[in-house]
Amino acid sequence: MSTFAPAPGRAPKRAILGSQIRMELMLTARRGEAVVLAMGVPLLVLLGAGLFDVTNLPTADRLGYVVPGVLALTVMSTAFTGQAIITGYERGYGVLKRLGASPLTRPGLLIAKTTAILALIVVQVLVLALVGVAVGWRPEAGALLPAIGVTVLAAAGYTGLALLLASVLKPETTTGAATLIYVVMMSVGGIMFGAPDLGAAGWFLLPLAAHAEALRETLTHGGSIPLGIWAALLTWAIVWPAAAARNFKWE
Repeated sequence: MSTFAPAPGRAPKRAILGSQIRMELMLTARRGEAVVLAMGVPLLVLLGAGLFDVTNLPTADRLGYVVPGVLALTVMSTAFTGQAIITGYERGYGVLKRLGASPLTRPGLLIAKTTAILALIVVQVLVLALVGVAVGWRPEAGALLPAIGVTVLAAAGYTGLALLLASVLKPETTTGAATLIYVVMMSVGGIMFGAPDLGAAGWFLLPLAAHAEALRETLTHGGSIPLGIWAALLTWAIVWPAAAARNFKWE
């Protein structure tokens, strides 16, 4: 005769993390309008600055300069600006407070949100890249791996900074700060026109410019990415997620 012996206890960390990742992906899929809006500005920049002489560029290959910059801009728009605003309001509405009462840890939430953001970025970048190819951009297919590598680093850094801002500022303040940083980065990041030459330190101050330049070096020129850019994006990918995991507040 068998005896049933329930064994209550905490679910394995892998199961908890997997459940939260699925939830983040589901919520992301339901925000279809936010996905479209996140691609709106980059798409307009791609078609406007890439096809017409509306800005001065340091090269005659307009699409080769603009399309990689637009791909980098899309990563920042989704991983930083959109994530900061959404997470800020989730905290303001008490959603994160409820998650804080669950077995989910702060690093677990960070990993789940970063994973969902990376999945969304894959779709957005693929769509914009196809639009670029359709209008005449011809990327170097052999340079995809380093381009993917710097994109993952940039997305991780942006997500970490977004979660940090959303946890220490009020939702309205987070929206304003994230939008301001986005506008400044886009203005001086070398997306629609040449970026100012700030030297190696510029890559650490302007990750959007570093990411855009890395994609141009690989996808447009088929070259290698400067070590300074790798160092800058790696620093962002380590420092900001670590700061967010340590200082994130559920309410």
